[in-house]
Parts: sequence; C-alpha cells; structure tokens
Amino acid sequence: MANPYHRQKQPEAVRRALLEQAARLAVEQGVAAVTVQAVAVAAGVTKGGLTHHFPSKQALIEAVFQDLLDDLKNSLYESMRADPTPHGSFTRAYVIEVFDMDPGARGGLWSALSVLMLSDPKLRDMWAKWIGLWLKAGRKTDDGLDLAIIRLAADGVWLSDLSGVPLSGRAQLRDQLIKATYLES
Repeated sequence: MANPYHRQKQPEAVRRALLEQAARLAVEQGVAAVTVQAVAVAAGVTKGGLTHHFPSKQALIEAVFQDLLDDLKNSLYESMRADPTPHGSFTRAYVIEVFDMDPGARGGLWSALSVLMLSDPKLRDMWAKWIGLWLKAGRKTDDGLDLAIIRLAADGVWLSDLSGVPLSGRAQLRDQLIKATYLES
C-alpha cells in the first residue's frame, strides 16, 4: 500500500526550481539576496533540500552561471545554424545576442553575474574557458583581428548596458558591426 504522505521525488524539477528562484532573486534584488535560506523558501524546499543539490551558495551561483552559459550556447548555435555565410558566423551571432539582450529578464541576470564575475575567480575562469572553446572552434570562420575587434566592440556595448550608460545610435552600431563581419581581410 502506498504511503499517502510520501511525495514522489522529482530531483530535476527541484534543481530547476532552485536555479530559477536563485536567478529571479539575483535579477530582482541583486546577487547578495541569493542566500541559501531565501532560495529554499522561494523554491518551496527546505535548506537541506537545497544543499542536497548545491552544497553552498557558491555552488548555486556557479550553477546559475553555467545555466546562463548553456542558454547563450544554444542561442548562438541556433543563430549560426540559420546563417548561410560561414565567415564571421560566430561573431555575428555574438553581436546579435549582445544587442538583443533584454536588460530585464535574463539580461538582468547576466548583468548581476557579470559584476560578480569581475571579483569571483571561479566565474571568470568559467567564462574564459567557455569563450576560449568558442574561439578555438571558430578558428576557420571567425579568426582574425577584424572579427576580434567587432567582438570586443560588442563587449563594450555589454559593459555600457551593464553600467546603465545610454548608447546613442545603438541600432546603427549594431548594423555596422554585423555588416563588418561579412568583410574578409
């Protein structure tokens, strides 16, 4: 006979809820608001339930960051698959992603974690490895100083967005950067 008080365990659903609530708290209140207690309460689990999946706040933050990297990877792949021109396809996808990032929602989470990344060696290392793999994979299509300059310009836009500095001519800048990715040096 089944125990009526025994909940069916859904570890992946609990893990996903914890990641989503940590991300929501980071966007709405900043990364400092992401505490083990606050995330557990928001996800409707005990602190023990949270620490079963993430042994520390740092592990939770790293998992949220990895989740963002995975989302970004999927968006980049999708954009690159739809691109009929191989030369500069990663750089175009990167520029589009940066310019289309909504400062609210996931873009707000990127903002919160980007600030944290500046002071957190583990997150910096995660980013460096992630972008390094992309650059290594894209050597045939996206190597060269011209495309590196375009990606760095996109990073400048990201930093401008992060710091809340309004960028005049944003649409024109996006168009110019994308147009420049088609030029082969």
